[in-house]
Order: sequence, then C-alpha cells, then structure tokens
Amino acid sequence: MAGFIDSAAPFVWLIVFFAGLVHGALGLGFPLVATPLLALAMDVRSAVLVTLIPTISVNVISILKGGGWRQSIGRYGILALYVSLGSWVGTRILITHDPAPFKLVLAAAVLAYLAGSYLRLSAGSWIRAHTPLALLAFGLLAGLMAGTVNVMVPVLIILLLELHLAPTSTVQIFNWCFLAGKMVQTLEFARVGMLTFPDALAAAPLALVALAGLATGMALRGRFDTVAYNRALRVVLLVVAAGLMLQYLASL
Repeated sequence: MAGFIDSAAPFVWLIVFFAGLVHGALGLGFPLVATPLLALAMDVRSAVLVTLIPTISVNVISILKGGGWRQSIGRYGILALYVSLGSWVGTRILITHDPAPFKLVLAAAVLAYLAGSYLRLSAGSWIRAHTPLALLAFGLLAGLMAGTVNVMVPVLIILLLELHLAPTSTVQIFNWCFLAGKMVQTLEFARVGMLTFPDALAAAPLALVALAGLATGMALRGRFDTVAYNRALRVVLLVVAAGLMLQYLASL
C-alpha cells in the first residue's frame, strides 16, 4: 500500500483533505466522501486500505472534540458492538472476493445516502416499535456496508434520526460506531497480511492531511450557508456515483 500512496500522493492527499473538511463541517462524512472519490482511480479494496488510518484518526478526534461522548456511547454502546461484528463479516467478504463489483455496491450506498429521507418514511414506525431489534439489524447492516465499501452513513442515519436523538449525540454515535468498525477491520487486514506496520507508517502523513482538513472544516462550521453546502455536496456525490456505475459497466 505504501508504494501506491507514494505514486499518487497529490491526488490522494487532495481528496483526503477535502473529505476531512466535509467531516469537520458536518460532523460526519469522511469515508462517505473519500472512498467513492478514490474509487474512481483505484479498486474499492485499495480505497478502503488507503483511507483506513486517516479514517480512524478523524473519528478519534471527532469523538474527543464533540463532548458528552461517554453518555452517548453508554446508552447506545451495543450498537457499536453490532457494527463491529458486521464490519468483520464485510471485511472478510472484501478480502476474499474480486473487488471490481464493489464499485457498483459503493455507488448504490452513495445513492442510498442521497435517498435517505425517502427510505426513512418506510422504516420509521418499525424502528420505534422494535428498537432493540432495529439496533441489531441496522448495526449489522451498517457494519457490513462499512466492511465492504467503507460507507455506513446511509444505514445509520435512518436508524438514529428515527430515535430522535440530539444532534450532538447522533454525531458522536456515528463516529463511535465507525471507529469500532474500523478497528476491527484494521485487525483483520493486519491478520491476513494486507496491512503491515510499514503501511501504517506510510499512511501517517495522510492521516495528518485528513486532520488538517478536519480542523479547517471545524473552523468553518457555522460560517457558511449549510443548505447550499449540502446541496453542492449531494451533487458531487451523485456525479461520483454515476461515474462508479459507468466504470463498472465499462469493465464488463
């Protein structure tokens, strides 16, 4: 992995900085932005590996900066456990299968995020009536998506918004779940030899780039038109999803 980062540093670093900025401004979104953009230039497995250490770094800082994380995590800590289990299964699938079709899965995950408000309409009443089961089902599915294509926001956002949590708690739980899943994924990649200690060292500068973007986004939070910002981000993600689908179809 280290060699690839060295050869593509300018492109990769720009994407990682931008993804960190989005995460800092919104409180979530680093892998949702970085993974599909990187997947336009590489396979999804490589994109997941490249963003692994930066994602963990961004999630750790986001949790510590958010405040009140112990209360949020204490109440919904079981969700992180379910996400971890799903992430392990998803990582095993990513490791053992041809990475090419995952571009289509990643595009579908991005489109699911863009259609989140419509998906909530059909799931909301069931979530509120069966919350413990919903935590299990959505946690496993979110982990599975994170393990395979590095995106769990489309799944968790449906669950957490229907639980009517405070915005701060929602962001904290997002970051905690993704951190738990990424730690499991890191251990599994390391176990099979796909992530070595030199790889982790090579990714350290990339983590600093992500944190620089995160700090910039946090500094800009509240200083711009959030509606316009979200609209622009959604357009970017829609174009990227279309690009991923076209790439997959062209490879058939």
